[in-house]
Amino acid sequence: METLTHGAVLARFGHALSDPTRSRLLLALREAPGYPAELADLLGVSRQSLSNHLACLRGCGLVVAAPEGRRTRYELADPRLAHALGDLLETVLAVDPSACPADESAGCR
Repeated sequence: METLTHGAVLARFGHALSDPTRSRLLLALREAPGYPAELADLLGVSRQSLSNHLACLRGCGLVVAAPEGRRTRYELADPRLAHALGDLLETVLAVDPSACPADESAGCR
């Protein structure tokens, strides 16, 4: 197994955040664990699309799957990620408040 450098780890995190749907998915999981069908409805994407994004986030080590009978619940891999995402969002908005206009249709959430 390859040992990742700090730069590679941050690049992997950046890749996860580079897609708006994945970013919104991480923010949703920051609030509470969820099930794929419910998360797809919440985000307004197809279940197949959501499945692909979850696979990416699992591959990046940011989310984990917890089987529950016939269903699978997804959650952030580490509770510290919720705090980190909140800090990152606050920092970006502090540096550039116009980055997320009040109009939710602009893609901010």
